[in-house]
This record gives sequence, structure tokens and C-alpha cells, in this order.
Amino acid sequence: MSSTTNPSTHHTSTIGAIGAPSRRNTELALLVFAVLIPVFAYANVGLAINDEVPAGLLSYGFGLGLLAGVGHLVVRKFAPYADPLLLPLATLLNGLGLVAIWRLDQSELLQDIEQAGTAAPRQLMYTAMGIALFVAVMIFLKDHRVLQRYTYISMLGALFLLLLPLVPGLGKNIYGAKIWIQVGSFSIQPGEFAKIVLAIFFAGYLMVKRDALALASRRFMGLYLPRGRDLGPILVVWIVSILILVFETDLGTSLLFFGMFVIMLYVATERTSWIVFGMLMSAVGAVGVASFEPHIKQRVDAWLDPMKEYTLSRAGQGGHSEQAMQALWAFGSGGTLGTGWGQGHSELIRFAANSDFILATFGEELGLAGLMAVLLLYALIVERGVRTALAARDPFGKLLAIGLSGAFALQVFVVAGGVMGLIPLTGMTMPFLAYGGSSVIANWALIGILLRISDTARRPAPAAPASPDAEMTQVVRP
Repeated sequence: MSSTTNPSTHHTSTIGAIGAPSRRNTELALLVFAVLIPVFAYANVGLAINDEVPAGLLSYGFGLGLLAGVGHLVVRKFAPYADPLLLPLATLLNGLGLVAIWRLDQSELLQDIEQAGTAAPRQLMYTAMGIALFVAVMIFLKDHRVLQRYTYISMLGALFLLLLPLVPGLGKNIYGAKIWIQVGSFSIQPGEFAKIVLAIFFAGYLMVKRDALALASRRFMGLYLPRGRDLGPILVVWIVSILILVFETDLGTSLLFFGMFVIMLYVATERTSWIVFGMLMSAVGAVGVASFEPHIKQRVDAWLDPMKEYTLSRAGQGGHSEQAMQALWAFGSGGTLGTGWGQGHSELIRFAANSDFILATFGEELGLAGLMAVLLLYALIVERGVRTALAARDPFGKLLAIGLSGAFALQVFVVAGGVMGLIPLTGMTMPFLAYGGSSVIANWALIGILLRISDTARRPAPAAPASPDAEMTQVVRP
């Protein structure tokens, strides 16, 4: 009789999402380690500098744990199928950055700079603000596809953010770069938020135009060349990036925006020719601007011969930067395993020690092994972002995820490359590690959007219910 249907029939009508693993417990276990590792590092710094456990150890551990716990609970509630690694990785990097900033706060050599002794508490406050924005993204952004409606509004918003530092009385020139605005006692870097807004615009635009951009007119040296009329978008973005470089003297933001667009263009069209065109245009623009813009030229000179710049600066004969050479010395003195937490001398880099050059602190005190571990954490964030893009079911989500991941990867490369002497210094901050409110707040928002896309991508589709007859048999089943 149908009334004696076995229990297995009952399971055929359940929704497929019920049995799918959400990985939230995995995320929680990883978060415990992501909080404990910085706490141990904090204790290590205190023991190295003052021969005692820091008095604020418990409050620091509790504060970081509370912020991580809030983030986890919000993800568990509003994005149960999101990637389980992104939140712990960001928390670990943020926590280690707080430790390094506090370690530099203790240095007597840095007591005369603007944020002397208070950088770490401020960074913890910025982290709390970043987590608050992260929570807002997770709660109010129910579906990332909603952002597609604001494609051209995003373009206007990004231009507004980029032009703000040029407004007289509002913009602030700090060490040659006009990328800041002053609001009361706070300095904000709008470019950090513009990268997210631009990624939304690029994703929406390329999703509509990708078919036209993928068309090729002729083949040259193994590359399919794009049609002349399709070069318009890349030319516009190139010109905007050059204008940023000229008027704001900001090499990092210019490279970041143009590079992000070329990456997204390549992913949308699958044409290698766009990568070649992008690299050629980037090289032409950088060389051209460096030839007449004094601030950019100074950075190129410091990159080509850092020892000469250091010597001239020390002798008072017009050297523009001694930091590049000091950073290389910090990496060299760290060796393979480092000097140990709190036992380096990266504070000799002075005002940029906790921002642009904080990677030199990690390189000196944790050595090559520790620095590679830090870079691996960044690589994992990028890898999870790319994996999210591959798993996304809609083209807009794919492009947005790859754009945000590409922007994050480019920023890490630009900053790390500048500090290590691979490319000229850019003045950007290392995501999550460096002191700076704009950077940490914007990057927490970036992680939130990636988690939202990954939740949509990983969420199992509901299974179709069984036939009505099967449901009837379950109702009458004793």
C-alpha cells in the first residue's frame, strides 16, 4: 500500500539546501586562531620591549575577538553559505597590523610625529568602523545583482570621489600626493572607496558591452586586434588614470584603476590583445608623466638609485627620499627568520614606518619566512575571490568578484613592490596591515561584498518537490 511508503520517500521531497554544508563552524574555528595569533604576537612584543606582558593584552584580545565574533554572527545569519576563509584571513591580517602599529607606537624615535603613541588605538577604532560597514553590507545588500542597477551612477560617484581631493580648501597635499581630504581632525582618502565603486561600474558596463568588445578586426603577430571603435572605453579609462597621475601626482591609484579595468576587460572578452594594449598604454603613460611631473620623477630616481638619494638626503644636498634605502636595509637585517617581534629598527624609516613601509617591519622582525607567510595570506584572499568569481552564476557577479579581487591583488603588488624596490614607491597603504582609516574601512567593505557574492554562488538551488502523490502518501504515513 502507498500508505506504508518507506522513510526514504520522505527525503525526496525535502529542499536540497537543508543538507548542504554551510562551513560556518569551520569559519568559527579559523577565527579563533585568527584572534589568538595576534594576541600571542602582542604579548611577544611586550616581552621583547619591556620584559613584561603588556597591560592591555586582555583588552586587545577581547576587542579583536568581539569584532571578529560580531562579523561571524552576522555572516552566519545573513550569508550562511559564504566562503569560510575570507573573514578569518582579513581578521588575522588586521590583527597582525594592529600589533605592528602598537609596536611602533612604543618607539622613542617616533614620539615627535603627528600620531605618536596613539596610532594603534586609532587603528582599532578604524577597524571597528570597518566591521560596522562590513555588517551593514551583509545586512542591507541582500543580493549583489541589485548593484547592477547603479552602473552609471557608480561611474559618477567614482569621478566625484576622485575629484574631491582637488577641491580648494578640502583637498590636502601630504608628502607630494593630493589624494586626501581633510574633514575636521580626520583625513580621508576617497580613492580607497572609489576602487569599489569603479569595480561596480566596470562590471555593469562590461557585462552589457562584452560581446562588442570581444569582436576582432584582424590578426597581428598571433593576437586578435580589437576594432578601432571598440578602443573607446580603454582609451577613456587610460586618459582618466593619466589625469589622476598628473593632477593628484598619485602613481598608485592610477596603476590600480587602469590595471583593474584591463583585468576585467580581459575576463569579459577573453582577448589577450586587451592585456597587451593595456600594458603598452600603461607603460607609455607612466614614462610620459614621469618625464615632466617632478614628484613622480623623484620617486623614479629613488627607485633607480636609492643609495644615492639616501646619501644626498643625509648630507642635506637635495635628496628626496631616504626611506627606500632604509626599507631595503630592514629587509636585509631580517634575514631568513627575522630579529623577532619588537627587536628590529624599522622605526628609523620615521613617519611612514606604520603606513607605507609597515611591510619592512614584518620583513625585519619576522624575516623572509614571516614575510612570505603574510604575502601568502594576501594570496589566499585573492584566490578565494577568484574562486568566488568562477562559482558565480551570473555574469555581473563574476565580473564584480574578479574586479574586486584584481584591485586587491594589484594594491598588494603595488605597495609590496614599491617597498621591496621592484617598482617606484606609490604612497598607497598595505590592505589591513598599514595604519590608515580609509584603507581598512574600504577593504572591510570589499570583503563584505565578496562574501555576499560567494553566498549567492555557493547557495544550493532548491530541489524540485516530489510529485503530489508522494506528498499525499507522506501525509497519511503512520
